[in-house]
Order: sequence, then structure tokens, then C-alpha cells
Amino acid sequence: MSSQLIRGIVKQVQSGDSVIIRGQPKNGPPPEKQVFFSNIIAPKLARRGGQGSEGTSADTKDEPFAFETREFLRKKLVGKEVTFRNDYQTTSGRDYGVVFIGKDTTGENISESLISEGLAEVRRAGAKQTDSELQIRLGALEDAAKAAGKGKWAANEAEKHVRNIVWNVENPRNFVDSLHNKPVDAIVEHIRDGCTLRLLLLPNHQYITLMLSGIKSPMFRRDAAKDGGKETPEPFAEEAKYFVESRLLQRDVKVILEGVSNQNFLGTVQHPNGNIAEALLRDGYARCVDWSIGIVTSGSEPYRKAEKAAKEKRLRIWKAWSPPKEQSNGTEKSFQAKVVEISGGDAMILKMSDGKSQKIFLSSVRPPRASDSQKEEGGDNSKGKRPLFDVPHLFEAREFLRKRLVGKKVNITVDYVQPKSDQYAEKMCCTIMSGDINVSEALISKGLATVIRHRQDDDQRSAHYDQLLAAEAHANKKSLGVHSSSAPTHRIAEVAGDPAKAKQFLPSLQRAGRVEAVVEFVASGSRTRLYLPKETCLITFLLGGINCPRGSRPTAGGVTSDAEPYSEEAHQFTRDMCMQHDVDVKVESLDKAGNFIGWMFVDGKNVSVALVEHGLARVYGGAERSEFYKELIDAENRAKDKRLNLWKDYVEEKPKEDVERPAREDTADRTVHLESVIVTEVDDKFQIYAQHEDQGPQLEQMMRDLRRELAANPPNDVGFNPKKGTLCVAQFVDNEWYRGKIEDVLPDGKMSVLFIDYGNKDDVAAENVLPLPSGFQHQPPQAKLYVLALLMPPEDDDYRRLALNAMRQDLLQGSSNGKFMVNFEYKSATGLDAVTLSLPGQKEDVGRNLVAEGFFIVEPRRDRRMKPLVDSYFTAQKAAKKERYNIWEYGDFTQDEAKEFGFASR
Repeated sequence: MSSQLIRGIVKQVQSGDSVIIRGQPKNGPPPEKQVFFSNIIAPKLARRGGQGSEGTSADTKDEPFAFETREFLRKKLVGKEVTFRNDYQTTSGRDYGVVFIGKDTTGENISESLISEGLAEVRRAGAKQTDSELQIRLGALEDAAKAAGKGKWAANEAEKHVRNIVWNVENPRNFVDSLHNKPVDAIVEHIRDGCTLRLLLLPNHQYITLMLSGIKSPMFRRDAAKDGGKETPEPFAEEAKYFVESRLLQRDVKVILEGVSNQNFLGTVQHPNGNIAEALLRDGYARCVDWSIGIVTSGSEPYRKAEKAAKEKRLRIWKAWSPPKEQSNGTEKSFQAKVVEISGGDAMILKMSDGKSQKIFLSSVRPPRASDSQKEEGGDNSKGKRPLFDVPHLFEAREFLRKRLVGKKVNITVDYVQPKSDQYAEKMCCTIMSGDINVSEALISKGLATVIRHRQDDDQRSAHYDQLLAAEAHANKKSLGVHSSSAPTHRIAEVAGDPAKAKQFLPSLQRAGRVEAVVEFVASGSRTRLYLPKETCLITFLLGGINCPRGSRPTAGGVTSDAEPYSEEAHQFTRDMCMQHDVDVKVESLDKAGNFIGWMFVDGKNVSVALVEHGLARVYGGAERSEFYKELIDAENRAKDKRLNLWKDYVEEKPKEDVERPAREDTADRTVHLESVIVTEVDDKFQIYAQHEDQGPQLEQMMRDLRRELAANPPNDVGFNPKKGTLCVAQFVDNEWYRGKIEDVLPDGKMSVLFIDYGNKDDVAAENVLPLPSGFQHQPPQAKLYVLALLMPPEDDDYRRLALNAMRQDLLQGSSNGKFMVNFEYKSATGLDAVTLSLPGQKEDVGRNLVAEGFFIVEPRRDRRMKPLVDSYFTAQKAAKKERYNIWEYGDFTQDEAKEFGFASR
């Protein structure tokens, strides 16, 4: 019977007597076949134990010369074309025969070569007599090898040819560090997928699993719940695996170990023909991954270039790739501008060459966030939350940028434009270069920001993204900034708007002379908000000796007054000169609102004098006693001579008086029917309990009747089963009994009781809660529940507390003693009556005042009859935003700063 011939390429040497032969690839990985050498016995390689179907097996060692036999075949056959003569097939399906190097059987006989080198022995027992001549020839070769003492036949050499294998490397991190990125000799033993290899490190025979740093190729997914755990390849997974197998499997390589991921190693495999990772990227079999590309020893640039080339050619995994659309908002790709303000830890405002302002963001940079670390407790929260000081490391990030950039020209390159969405405005994301320094990289290297992890298919990222990742890894390794276990705290006293506290600071500030400060906000030409680092406080500071034109602002009637001429110019001048600059201030006095008055110096220049010299302010009549009075007069005279701004006609304009405009009359469509009420409680949900004054006598009579009933027929708790919603009579702290409703039964034996005729709640001991007499159960509660119309409380917890305190102050503790006029406006979403409140005999709207003071957000309503009222509320809100009152103190968080400060846009 003639033997079958099989031709192919040796893919892998399995052992000293077995190889895998593959065919030529056609439209995908080629077929392959494992064949065995007939009539010989080779020493067995070591096998790693593990859990199998028949239980746990132990590790086995190499038989003597097993590894040398495998290596002899590996170096001679892998990647070579061979011819296999199939002599016979066993019942188990194994094919036995002879392997010849070359395209026919005239080449080198591998079985004979193994026997000649003493690396195998002739199988005599059970040998198939398919070729008696071969059997005789093999026997003769074996006898010659024995006589020469070759290989396994050498005397006393067996133990020297058994490997001491390390299957698991202890402490992978230390092992990587000990190599110091030096190349190590290795053999690629197995390819799991295009980017995961099993290597044998030489000369110590350590087995490791290596993931190629910086790339990821398509993988094989195993789902145990489907198809019996069969592996399912992702698109191009098999092709990527074959690509690597055909080049690296059982080849000698150099490997640089660069990192560790769980128990797997990260590294670069170097072959004489090049870097396999670059080859995979270049041929479209892999993509760059951000999480490990930063540790690639050769740098990320070659990888990115290779990936880019594959994308442009749309090779394999990139066949459906399309380049990102160029987004432009009319700004040049690269330009130069002056930094005038740092916003948060990742944004800044620029002054462009045409004088306009432009807000930009650092590309791929995430500033410190409140969610990144635990919120600090304590501190003065009377003015609500201040993200700049309360979020750990945000102040340090802002200061890092402020001290280096404000007032300086920088080079900007636009990386991408984040389009406008329902929640956020359009964002221009850029790389900022200050000289040769990448600002983002410097910020991240100090641990004052982190890198945004973009989607792998998202090309909209910093042009220096890999450098940013490397800077973050550096900061993380040194535990800097946000990567450290501790966070700085800033105990800042909020003095602005608190006259009592301001009076406490005044003497020390007056004695200190010139005090260092940072201008945090410029409200107008002469009004600023300052941070005093040494005193750790925030104050409102008014420039002394001058009168600046006043800007528009809301009046008591909710109408915005007109701005005086040159008020905007004065505001912009002061902002350009001072905003976020280090300044010196000299405090002289304090006004009744708690605002400090004095002199401010920027780089030694008096800001008051500068405003007067540019015709943007007049000398104040009471400045004669000031040491700077002569400078002010001289500056004013120079401005008059040059006819600058206010003095362009040499005629002083009389300051416009603020005229309170009467509130616009409601339209006929809106019904106004006022009723007198007494507000008794404001609960934590901003709901108002109020008693109608005309029902006062009825309430007093009911209370008298209730107490007489309790005195005549004291109730007992026999059969009384108190639970949530049960009506009761409860004893308040004044030892009097009132009608109530149980809100909750508390674990400590007390009950949370709502006193239904007054709206207040208290935790009452169980013995002081008794059943309500039946004659008083059907009378309606005398405290009615309302909500203020058009008001939405802020979402931030600290601002909510601030708003709640303001509402309670106005409704419960004001001069009105809780008496108000109520008008029903509409039904709220919760089913409660939404009302407006005003003081008796006045048109002043309490809700609108709370909006004007910056405590609440206006709820938009499209009800035509409500339009005049809604418009007046929005006018008040606009003015509060401009003056940065309370919840608006850091700007309009409902727009582009929502993401930075954790607010939701409305």
C-alpha cells in the first residue's frame, strides 16, 4: 500500500516526536494537522499539573534530554517546508510516519537525525513493520550513537539535562523592577490571541503570560452558558492570532517586561524583523489602548503612527472607520492669546487679539471633583458650599494655573470642539503651551488633575494624550495630589455680607497696613471679592476715594435699573487690571453692609488712581483726608484735559438716582384674591404651613373644647395601636395637648408627630401620645399646606440649607410676625396650592425677593396668564446672577459650569 504524502510548513514542535504542520493560507488561517514520528521514542517534556476531568494532577519534570530534543527539532523545523509520509493511522486517529525537510522524500529524514544525535531511541516493541529497511537503518544509527556516547547515551549526563522549571513567578512587580527594562531572551511557546503570548524566559526557564503593552487585538470570547463554553472569535481574531503565530510561535525573541496587570506581565516583544505590536497595528489587526501605552519603552509615537496608517487605509478592524468631522466655531486652529482668568481646574478665559473673551478647556483633563474624595465636614457653611475651597485639591489646581498663566500670553492649539448639548454649552478643548511647557502635562504631573479616559474609538482627545498618561502615571507612582491618601483642607471664613463678622476682622486689617490678597471676582468697577490667604477669609472690598459709574441692578420692585454711562467700561478695566491677580490692599473702613473700603494696589499701582486717570471714575467728595487725594486730583485733571470717557464734554453728569419703579400691574387674566394668613412653619421640603386669620377664633374655640374634654374624660391607651397616619393627641414641650398625626414610630420608643393645626413636628415620648377623642377627629387641620409659586430650590445640599434658612428667616422671623397676604396662583405638580405671599398693605412679593437675593431658581411656566409674574421673577434672577448673590456666587451653574461644579442644568 502506498503511503500518503502531506506537504506543509511546520507551525510548532509539540514534543520530541510530534509536530504540527499547516498548509498555505487562503482567505484566512490555513488548516493544520498534528503528526507523530513512527518507530522512535523521544524523552517526554515536563507537564504542568492542574484540575482536569479526572481530578487534580501534579506537575511532572522533563525526562533527561527532553528539552534538548524539542529544541533540536524547533531550530531545525519551525517555519520550514516539509513533507510528511503518512505510514499508518491508529484507531484513535493519530497519523504516524516520517518527516522529510523539503518538498519531497529526498530531503533530510528527521527520525534518522534524532537517532543519530542520541536524542531518541528506536521503538522495537510494538513497532509497525511498514518499512523494514528504515527499521534496520534506524537500529544501525542508534548503535553508532551509543558507541559515540551521544545525547542520552552519554555516561552520567542524564541529571544535567533536566530543566528546573518555574511555572509561576513570585511577586511579578518586583521581578519586573529587577530587570530595569533590559531585554530578556525568550521563546514564544503559545499564542492565545493576537496580543497575549505564553513565553519561556531563558536561561532560568520561567514561564510567563505576556500581554503586549499599548495594544489590544480582537479576542476569543468564552460563554460558559452557551455552546458548552465554546470560544467565539471576535471579527479578525483568528486572522490576528495567525498573523502572530506565523511570525513568532516557537521563535527566539527578546522581551522587555514593562509592567504587571493582575498576574500577567505587560511588555514588548522584539524580533529580528521588528516589533510585533507595531506590525499588528500597521496591518489593522490591533488598536492602541490608553491604559498601557504609556509604559511602552520605545514610546507611543510609533504605535500611534502605525494605527493612523491602518485607519487611513481602512485595513481589517478599521474597514468601517471614518475620520472625525472637523468641528469649528470660527476660531483658528492655532493662535496666541492672553489668559485673564482661570475657571475651576481645567478651564480659562482668554482675551483674544480682537479684544473679545473666549473660554477654553484643557483637552483630556479632568480637574479634582467632589466625587473623587470624601467631602470634608465642618467649617462655616452659612453661605453654602464653595467648590473652589471645599473640593480637595481644586484650589491647589486653580492656584497652580493662576500663578503661572494669568496676565501672560500663551500659545493655543485647538484639539477638538465638544458640541453643544441640552445640558452644556459648546466647549473648545485645547492644548496650552507656555513657552516650551505643556500646561496640561505640568498640571497632571503634580497630581492636580487626572486624564479623561476617552472611548477607544474616540479620536477627539489631546494631541499629547500619551504624554498626559505618562505624567499621570508619574504622579500616581509618587502619590502626588489627588493620588495621595490625604487631602488638604481649607477653613475659609466667609465675611462678605456678614456685618457682625466683618467688624471682628476690621481692627486687625487696619493695623496690618497693606495685606496680600487675591481678586476672586470683580462685580463692578469699584467692587471686588477678595481672598486673604494669611487671614484665610473672603471679603467684599470697595475701592476708596472714587465714585464709579453704577451698572444695572434689580430694584425692590423687581425691575432692573439702567446702567450709568461707562459702567461697563469701568467694570472691564478693573477686571483686566485685577482679576485673579495678586494684589495688596489697605483697609480703612467698613460700611453698614459689611463691605470693607480701602485702597488696592496691583504691581504697586493704585487701582483707584488708574480708574480716575482713564476717565472711568470721579474723585469722591470725602477723599480730601486720604493720603492719595493729591494723586486722585492730578489723575482727574489729566483725564479732563484729554477728554477721556466721563470727561469727553467737560461736563460732569449728575449721578442717576435709583428710582423704584412700581411693579407692573397684573393682567386681567390673572386673578388676585388676597387672604390674610399667619405662616406657622416651613418644613424641610420648602412647604409652608399657614393658618387663615379668619379661622383664628374657630381654632381657639376648638382648643378650649379639646382641653375641657381631656380634663373631663382623660383618654387611655387601652386598645390604642399607634402607627403611621394615626390621628392622636400629643403633649408638646409647653405641657399642653394638641391634635396631631403620627408620622413615624421611632426605635427609641418615641413617635414623630405632626401637629396638624400648626404644621410643626416633634418627637414625643410614647406615654404622651394618646388617642384623639372622636368628636375632634373630623374637623379639618387648621394649618393648610402650600408651596411658593415659581420657586425651585437649588439641588446642592449646602445651597438648599442656605435657601431654607432664608425662607424661614423671611416668613417666620421677620418683622411681620408671620402675617402675610396669600394669593392662589396654580396647582403644583405635587397637588399642593402654589401661592404668592406679600406683606399686608404692600406689593412686595416675598418669593420674588428670595429670587432677587439669589436663594432660589425660577421655575419656567408657559401659562399665558402668569407671563407678567414669571417675567418679573426671571428679571430678578438675572440680576442675582449678575451680582453673583448666594447660589450664583461662582457664576451661572445652569450653563457651562454645571459639569465642573456638579449642578444639573435646567
